[in-house]
Amino acid sequence: MSTTPVLQARNVSVYFGGVTAADDINLSVNQGEVLGIIGSNGSGKSTFMNLCTGYIKAASGQIDFNGQKITGLAPRQITRLGVARAFQHPQLFLDKTVRESIVLGIASRDQFWSLRSIWRSAYATQADEIIRTFGLEEYADITNSQLPEGVKKLVDIAIAMALQPRLLLLDEPTSSVSSANKFEIMDTLMSVLRQTEVTAIIVEHDMEIVERYMDRIVAWDNGRIIAEGSFADLMSNPQVAQRVTG
Repeated sequence: MSTTPVLQARNVSVYFGGVTAADDINLSVNQGEVLGIIGSNGSGKSTFMNLCTGYIKAASGQIDFNGQKITGLAPRQITRLGVARAFQHPQLFLDKTVRESIVLGIASRDQFWSLRSIWRSAYATQADEIIRTFGLEEYADITNSQLPEGVKKLVDIAIAMALQPRLLLLDEPTSSVSSANKFEIMDTLMSVLRQTEVTAIIVEHDMEIVERYMDRIVAWDNGRIIAEGSFADLMSNPQVAQRVTG
């Protein structure tokens, strides 16, 4: 893992009326790192993800991606710089097949102008490679509405990876997935991240997932970072025990 920061937040704050949603956040995420974010509901985890992707504008401070200021840029601009995101609830075209969905992801990366042109063979070949990488061959021609929940999660992540990001943001990739399937999903995801050397920030409530897969963990509370370090560091931290894990 490199010590070169891919993402760097400096003194970032944002307010919603009288509520401080991000309070002077300072955080660096290094190349190739898998950073876990934990915290109770409403602690500011999703706010930080939205700040990184341009859906929320910071009131003060600055976020840099690969040394370039992205504070104030539109979400589409940030995506084209190399930041991709998959949401807690998969954002899929329910009437499209898995293959069609991934082709659309590839085409959006290339800023296609014609719907007719996106079905050309080069896109289909790339889509099949991504399908194989994620082990989705048996679902390739099934419409998204018919997929099991765990497979929907993988398809959503596969579409994000079709953008060829350098930084992938994931919001609870194993939520609504059975205990039997959550490790399979994470094993597949981690394999892809290692192969592609993509950096990831993962918001997660499941402490089994956090302990097993995260390189470093940051604990959030009331819009602030209250602790960071290894899983063992955080589990022995009284503030984390009181405010995050219970």
